[in-house]
Amino acid sequence: MENIILPTKNTWCPGCGNFGIQGALKSVIEERGKDKIAIVTGIGCHGKMADYLNVNSFYSLHGRAIPTAVGVKIGNEELDVICCAGDGDAYNEGIAHLIHSAKRNSNITLIVHDNHAFALTVKQATSTSPRGFKGSTTPEGSIEDPINPLEMMLSIDTTFIARGYSGKKEHLSNIIKEGINHKGFSFIEVLQPCIAWHNTYADYNNRTYEMEENFLSYEKAREKIREWDYSNNESKIPLGIFYKKEKETFEEQMGKIYPANIEDLLEKNR
Repeated sequence: MENIILPTKNTWCPGCGNFGIQGALKSVIEERGKDKIAIVTGIGCHGKMADYLNVNSFYSLHGRAIPTAVGVKIGNEELDVICCAGDGDAYNEGIAHLIHSAKRNSNITLIVHDNHAFALTVKQATSTSPRGFKGSTTPEGSIEDPINPLEMMLSIDTTFIARGYSGKKEHLSNIIKEGINHKGFSFIEVLQPCIAWHNTYADYNNRTYEMEENFLSYEKAREKIREWDYSNNESKIPLGIFYKKEKETFEEQMGKIYPANIEDLLEKNR
């Protein structure tokens, strides 16, 4: 099999959580075949995934990775479209695109590399940075509480909601496979320690655990999602697939309105 990892110089910091995500994606690509996959990335340390994996890829603007991925899927529905975005990329600049793409149930798989910081631009706080986070824009510590992305996604009835940890590569790989197989918008948050600015390895190794049960009901999913109390450093952090449901995709709805090819569309509008 052709090598999935490109021989490009890797500039991630040694020990970066992105290596775990790359390893999980590598096993997914090897199983599904690289010609069936397209990866879209945003701007940030996560974006280098496009440089290091030997698949069709597209670098987007900051905060615009998700609508770009939706466009790729509309252009070729046969592709498994994976969108990689950072927490700043998805939850700050791109939060409107995140919410509306999930609401529409676009058939893409979103992997959010959440290290709780704008790491590439030297440690600014993001929407998921913990209260008290000392960064370049919050030198005295952030006075804001972080959002709970999974609860936000559940509130808009996202059809696939999961959380993985880059330190549990095999578990994460299985979650990504499930997300790709799901027909609809698959939201996968990945806890990804930043070895340089926010090293959470010891904390996550101690507090994360793999749920025994997946595909919870809406009420059970909300209860499980809230188990991670962001104000309590002792609370456990569940990993797995919290919620999954079937619903017509955005692309299926479009197919009922618009012809499948440009010739038919031109003929329709003559």
